Amino acid sequence: MGIGEHFEGLKQHWASNLAFLDYFKKVYGRAEPLPKWTDADVDEFIASDPVYGPQLKALRESRKFALAGGFIGAAHLGGVALKFSKAPHGVLLATGFGAITGAVLGSEVAEHWYQLYKMDRQGANLRFIYWWEDKVSGLFLSLCHLVLSFLI
Repeated sequence: MGIGEHFEGLKQHWASNLAFLDYFKKVYGRAEPLPKWTDADVDEFIASDPVYGPQLKALRESRKFALAGGFIGAAHLGGVALKFSKAPHGVLLATGFGAITGAVLGSEVAEHWYQLYKMDRQGANLRFIYWWEDKVSGLFLSLCHLVLSFLI
């Protein structure tokens, strides 16, 4: 086994270990970015996909737990630091740390509340990206017209 074969095997090994980066290439590595979507577009996807729609809905609702936890953690730890320390840099650091800690704790609560550990989160997000890409490119509309023409 030569050194070139060794590096080729090493390259394949790390390509399989870092396959999750393909998600980021699909979402962020575009030459021309996808247009922004609205909440109505997301609701349309949720209604149209019986498998990934409810998963995406649960993922979107779980953000509220993280935001609430972040606000509560920041207010609590920032308030405690302000009461006892009164040093501006200490209050700022405590508020930031409280926000991060509260957001992580809120995410964990949402993980169990919505049972996100049973879901394919990346798959649901990626399926929405594929759906949005098809809808924007017009393929979605042409397929709908084709299906309607067969039904009529």
